[in-house]
Amino acid sequence: MADLAKVSEATVSRVLNNVGPIKEETRQRVIDAANELNYAPSALARNFATSKSGNIGVILPYLPKVNMFSTYFFSEILSGIGSMSREFGYDLLLLFRPMDDVLNYYSQLFHTHKVDALIVLGSKEDPIELEALRRLKEEGRHFCLINQHYDGEGFSEVDATHEKGSYEAVTHLIQQGYKEIAFINGPDEYSNSRERSAGYRRALHDHGLEVNQSLLFTGNFGRKSGYAVASSVFARLNEVDAIFASNDRMAIGLHQGLRDLGIPWNQLPGMIGFDDSDIAELTTPTLSSVKVPFFQMGELAAENLLSRLRPSSLGMQDHFRIQLPTELMIRESSLRTDSKEE
Repeated sequence: MADLAKVSEATVSRVLNNVGPIKEETRQRVIDAANELNYAPSALARNFATSKSGNIGVILPYLPKVNMFSTYFFSEILSGIGSMSREFGYDLLLLFRPMDDVLNYYSQLFHTHKVDALIVLGSKEDPIELEALRRLKEEGRHFCLINQHYDGEGFSEVDATHEKGSYEAVTHLIQQGYKEIAFINGPDEYSNSRERSAGYRRALHDHGLEVNQSLLFTGNFGRKSGYAVASSVFARLNEVDAIFASNDRMAIGLHQGLRDLGIPWNQLPGMIGFDDSDIAELTTPTLSSVKVPFFQMGELAAENLLSRLRPSSLGMQDHFRIQLPTELMIRESSLRTDSKEE
């Protein structure tokens, strides 16, 4: 190919691997020669030439007895990461967070598994987790968190406007005439739980309503935890006229639990979930929910991370923080209608 293009073999390598400055005329001669010879460099050879493995690691939380790949959150984010990684010519290496030795695990992956970059899902406020991430930053590793924010750390993050979405959801319930609004939140170690709680409280405050501590419940984002809360909500139905749940799975679990306790669908409290998963439109009544663009979050995490691995990334900031907007999707469950009041 070098002879056909009338250049050196080193120049052919630089053109095919997009490394270094190359005159456009020279680059085009190499490409024309490659096309004439039907040349397609193997991924392995290309990776050897660029000292890259071609793999991006994705850390997943280990959740026993949970089929996380069927959950909307993980399936959408992973699809987004995979879609964009393919455009960059990268493969995904899915890795479960270990139960112990997290402190060294993240850093070691760049040696033991030869990943070029790392995306972390399910990160939470934990001293050991935080120290492990700080080590990656100190070592200059390329990594990104999705759906988790650490104040003051300067980690690369792709997140959503959870507080704004929560505020809009609770404001909508208040505008529908609901006053006693219960809240089912996820664990506090996740930043999105704290942000959704802040939005809930701010909406009540801005509309002159007090937070009723007896109407605050905690689940684990799973459907069963929402179902478990149903009995407590049922015991307070004289106090509760609406419920805001921190994700759709808990909202649907609560819905099922209240129905099993004998509440007709048209006498259920007003209800809003969060995520706007596919199942939100399949419930009766259909579930109002705050839409979170998880697929786009996965895409942007991969795009911004992998862009920084290219030779042309010189001058780009080492870290990035992106917040995508949420959107309230209003359906039957949060509307006060004649059929619901019958």
